[in-house]
Amino acid sequence: MSTVTRPDRQSPAPHAADRHELIRVHGARENNLKDVSVEIPKRRLTVFTGVSGSGKSSLVFGTIAAESQRMINETYSAFVQGFMPTLSRPEVDVLEGLTTAIIVDQQRMGADPRSTVGTATDVNAMLRILFSRLGQPHIGSPNAFAFNVPSVRASGAITVERGGRKTEKQTFHRTGGMCPRCEGRGTVSDIDLAQLFDDSKSLSEGAITVPGYKTDGHWTVRVFAESGFLDPDKPIRDYTATELRDFLHREPTKVKINGINLTYEGLIPKVQKSFLSKDREAMQPHIRAFVDRAVTFTACPECEGTRLAAAARSSRIGGINIADACSMQISDLATWIRGLDEPSVAPLLGTLRETLDSFVEIGLGYLSLERPAGTLSGGEAQRVKMIRHLGSSLTDTTYVFDEPTTGLHPHDIQRMNNLLLQLRDKGNTVLVVEHKPETIAIADHVVDLGPGAGTAGGSVCFEGDVEGLRAAGTLTGRHFDDRAVLKETVRKPTGALEIRGATANNLRDVDVDIPLGVLAVVTGVAGSGKSSLVHGTLVKGSGDGGTEGGNGTGAAGTGIVSIGQGAIRGSRRSNPATYTGLLDPIRKAFAKANGVKPALFSANSEGACPQCNGAGVLFTDLAMMAGVSTVCEECEGKRFQAAVLEHRLGGRDISEVLAMPVTVAEEFFGAGEARTPAAHAILGRLVDVGLGYLSLGQPLTTLSGGERQRLKLATHMAEKGGVYLLDEPTTGLHLADVEHLLGLLDRLVDSGKSVIVVEHHQAVMAHADWIIDLGPGAGHDGGRIVFEGTPADLVADRSTLTGEHLAAYVGA
Repeated sequence: MSTVTRPDRQSPAPHAADRHELIRVHGARENNLKDVSVEIPKRRLTVFTGVSGSGKSSLVFGTIAAESQRMINETYSAFVQGFMPTLSRPEVDVLEGLTTAIIVDQQRMGADPRSTVGTATDVNAMLRILFSRLGQPHIGSPNAFAFNVPSVRASGAITVERGGRKTEKQTFHRTGGMCPRCEGRGTVSDIDLAQLFDDSKSLSEGAITVPGYKTDGHWTVRVFAESGFLDPDKPIRDYTATELRDFLHREPTKVKINGINLTYEGLIPKVQKSFLSKDREAMQPHIRAFVDRAVTFTACPECEGTRLAAAARSSRIGGINIADACSMQISDLATWIRGLDEPSVAPLLGTLRETLDSFVEIGLGYLSLERPAGTLSGGEAQRVKMIRHLGSSLTDTTYVFDEPTTGLHPHDIQRMNNLLLQLRDKGNTVLVVEHKPETIAIADHVVDLGPGAGTAGGSVCFEGDVEGLRAAGTLTGRHFDDRAVLKETVRKPTGALEIRGATANNLRDVDVDIPLGVLAVVTGVAGSGKSSLVHGTLVKGSGDGGTEGGNGTGAAGTGIVSIGQGAIRGSRRSNPATYTGLLDPIRKAFAKANGVKPALFSANSEGACPQCNGAGVLFTDLAMMAGVSTVCEECEGKRFQAAVLEHRLGGRDISEVLAMPVTVAEEFFGAGEARTPAAHAILGRLVDVGLGYLSLGQPLTTLSGGERQRLKLATHMAEKGGVYLLDEPTTGLHLADVEHLLGLLDRLVDSGKSVIVVEHHQAVMAHADWIIDLGPGAGHDGGRIVFEGTPADLVADRSTLTGEHLAAYVGA
């Protein structure tokens, strides 16, 4: 074979396609960003740091990820876009070099009762195929093992027009895995009829006691009364058996009332559809109270809570059915799958093994596939979403993470770091908003925003590598190597909360005394049983006199104020002023100063701008195209009528007051003409929890997770409870703010409160008076008390994972 010799040449110029190695952002002004311009390297790990409220999320999520998703949505047809979320273009001059963005955030998963960890990650789909191929006896296709698919049988005559017309009898049969009794929910509801109606009254006298079912003209009650099935003036206790069945259980039936066609349906199916099909936590408080009072949920007796029909449970592989597999701890399920050797399904087994191993790697090996998705914490939900992306074949994608170390013990953070690097090494751009120094340390590139929060932030203070950040002198750089020190002396307990025989979830008959009058920290790896001990036993135990379904006894001395990580519920009209009750004294102060009604100073009441109804913006629905929102021209976004803005307090109108940051408002209401002690006290609590930079009228929907948690803390600080229970209060806190939080916790304890903190942050552990460490592992490897004592004893002991990491942290 002949070869052609070419003269030596210089290496060719880079290909034009290889020049796009950066994501360029110029002139970003979303929220508090001040004309921010940054260049982010592609196929690298970039960490965004800065205090809470400095603009990290506005830059990463509100600008880069939002524009990427908006542009992808625009590639779909107008018809498809009509079914997609509306995304407006972010406030930015130039965005270049964007790639497809996949957001892995901490939004909790939907609370649909049929959504589980297995269905959310597609592991259930793979297991169904496995059992349909290998299960004995063979009962059918993968659908036969799906608790979301009901069995269907049908038969009848069909006409086949082929040659001569011919009528044939056909039957149709589909085997599904859904339990027919509970319809795949795993629980059945038992309704207390006494809570639905008063049988001594008639319909016209208001017998139905379900919330919202009023006698005066309510259509639902009118349908019952005028349907013709029931006598509206007859007490329910005098109904015949037929009338009672029609009243409670009748199937949907068309009726005509006053010439209008309506549907009549029995009271029980109506209540089930309108109340029991919804997420309990999303209900209004009075509706939730009614459901708690009227409905008892128990494990389905037919499927024993497995959600699956008897046929699906009868098919087994090596003595294990699919319900057994889904109830196993995932680390055990991975071991069982590794033991299966069947060449006919080898590729499927390989994929299943990799996915289950990813669960273990990411620190979620303690979960089971049957765990309802709605019960996962924000951090767990984020890590479950990650599972889907780890095995993805996509490359050159931008993955955006929101504090992925939330809820992780220091032992698990290293695993998370490895997974972030793994995604990067597949050729992806990884953008992470993070406060933990362990994750900042692995970054290829760091963007530090600040210098402060709110109006004092929104600028880039530093761009470069980690060593450059350490030397940069920014707030993050100065605090990067901060380490809390162990206390020389610890407080003495004034009493104890006793927990005896706690067995909630994975707890193993735990007995523990949680000291009162001190700062007590409950810690342990993710899944070790911390929340089960504190929330499942202590909080619930205190609420009902002590015992919670056999899960142990919590002796609750004074009232317990529990501040969890649940989302604050509120519309875009809700803001810190409305949530904390601050707006009431402000409205009264304005009303008194001007001799008018307080309702005038509410944008949700009489003072609202008539054009936008107090929203400040107008929403325009463009049918199939994305809707748009524009600032109201009438009130210029101020939300109030012009006449209302003529009334002043201390020289400011109500819209100017709502635009004030908390620190400015505290000074404003603390002295002079505007002095309002009730408002000043609430503002002081907001400053105490580190929210001095928030504006009073900022919509709650724009707050970060950490800001929402601290807003709840500020609200609860006014309560009389003697025991404060906090769930990871350092979530979303910058290194510099952790020190501020420790000071706040100290002030709470010194004022006579008892503070119990469930926490992973070593600074909080080191600052504690008493530590209770659970473990030694997660799931069935945890659930025991492995240490009780002072932080100094834990460091000296080093017998637990927490002890090892705390010793390394304090340099012992």
